[in-house]
This record gives sequence, C-alpha cells and structure tokens, in this order.
Amino acid sequence: MVASNLVLIANAGDVGRTVLDQLSEWDVPVRVMVRHDGERAAELRALGAEVVIGDLTHPESVAAALEGVGRMYFAMPVSPDHLLAATVVASVARERGELDGLVGMSQMTVSQMTATSTTESHQQRLHWLAEQVLNWSGLPVVHIRPTAFLDNPLFTTLAARSIRDNGTIALPFGTGRTSPVAVDDVARVVATVLRDPAPHIGHVYELTGPRTVDMTELAEEFSRALGRPVSYVDVPLDRWRAEVLATAGLPPHTEEHIATMARLHREDRYNRTSDDVERVTGVPARTIEAFVAARRDFYLTG
Repeated sequence: MVASNLVLIANAGDVGRTVLDQLSEWDVPVRVMVRHDGERAAELRALGAEVVIGDLTHPESVAAALEGVGRMYFAMPVSPDHLLAATVVASVARERGELDGLVGMSQMTVSQMTATSTTESHQQRLHWLAEQVLNWSGLPVVHIRPTAFLDNPLFTTLAARSIRDNGTIALPFGTGRTSPVAVDDVARVVATVLRDPAPHIGHVYELTGPRTVDMTELAEEFSRALGRPVSYVDVPLDRWRAEVLATAGLPPHTEEHIATMARLHREDRYNRTSDDVERVTGVPARTIEAFVAARRDFYLTG
C-alpha cells in the first residue's frame, strides 16, 4: 500500500505555521489540528490547510484527525500535558498503523539528560519521557531537538525593550555560551523531513545556530546588525526571576521552565553546536546578526 502524503500538523504555533507555508509551496497537502474554531482556524484555512478541531489529549480527537494521514508533526506549547499528549498520539497512531513518518518536537536539553537526572525543568523531563514513549511505540519516529529559539522573547521582545531604553541586553546568563536557532531554520528541517520521511526515520536532529557565543559576543552581533552600540548586562538570576519573569503572568509550569533555562544557560549547559540544519536542508542556520538585521525596525522602534 502506498502511504498517503497528507501531513497532519498537530500544533500551528510558530514552527508549525512556518512548516505549513513550506509544505504548501511544495504542494504537499496539509491538515492542521486546532483546539478552537476561531480566528486562527480561519487564517489557516485561508492559507490552504484543511482544519480539524481537536485536542491532543483526547484519543477520539487524535483518531479523527489522523484519518487518511500518512505523516504527522507532533508538538505542543509548554504544557504539563505534554507527556499525556505524546502517549495518546503514540497509542492511537500505533493502533491505526498508517503513518510512514512521525516528527516529534523535543528540546536539545534532552541530549544531556538521563533517566535519573534532576537538574532540568519539569517540561524538559516531560520531553525526555515523551521521546521514550514514541521510541517504544515502534512508530517511524524522527526527533527534532532545537536549542533555545532566537525568536524567544528573551532575545526579541525583552531584548528590544532594553535596547531601546538603554542600549543593553539584560539577562541572567553569566558567562555561559549559547547558540540560539531561528524558528524558520527549525521549520525548514521539519518540513524537509515531512516531505520525504524515509531517509530520516530513527534519526535525532539537534538544531542550533552556526556557532556558540557568550552574551558579550551576542550583544556584539546585535550591535553590528542594528548599527548602534549594544552591551550585555548580567543580572542575578534570583533578581531577574523576581523582577522580570514573575511579572509576566505566566503559568507556574511555564515560569519554572524558563527560569530553569536561564539557570542552565548560566551553568553553560547550552554551549553546543550542530550542523544538522545544513545537513538536512542544504542551507546553513542563520546567524544572530542576520536574524536581528532582518528585524531592525522591530528592535529599534517597536
């Protein structure tokens, strides 16, 4: 039996939306699952996607969404339900037996974790466990493990605010090095795998920017991109969490995850690079300077 090339995108967040755009350019049919039939669903339909309403934690929703699907992109926003959703997807997809590719969005921190490690966030632990479940399912799985996103508010809205106010980027990362990756680059990898999953089954792709930088070097890249001086100001983690993170109104699970990401950056746990973006897509991951330069007006004028 020839597998269907219909792709189910189970989360239309930043990566999923960009994957949809790429697959549409390649004339790959796409179905998108959303939780509510509102404005976002209408926008996705206007982009040419078939839209189904459902919930990844409900088996009946997943079964209906998978009808006629040959490939699936599984991802969720930061959520305490991540492991439940992964388990539901794995069990329903395994019972149906019709997928020739399941791309799971994970996190690069998983690469450094063990069954008993305890220094990571609860969200990162859920990603580790979800990968185990997907592997045990026997499904044709490909794991995508990006490092921190360049599009993260830490490097976008928060950085833009302080750059406009006083020419600084203020974060609690100390001397830790990092190699953030752009959403567009991660989406290119996901779309490439979904277009033709067979060569990628069983692989784990760790996605980073092209080089690691400390925060002073990151600020220098911002300076070059924006044509104005930008410097890094190191903020004590506890103070940053109390004065910045705690005022953002985030759910406790999400706040704990971001605070842990900051601590792990400070401990140099994000100091790693990979050329997997280029190996999969043929195009290198973009630099911090190129990312910022493409958004110059956002950073300087809002």
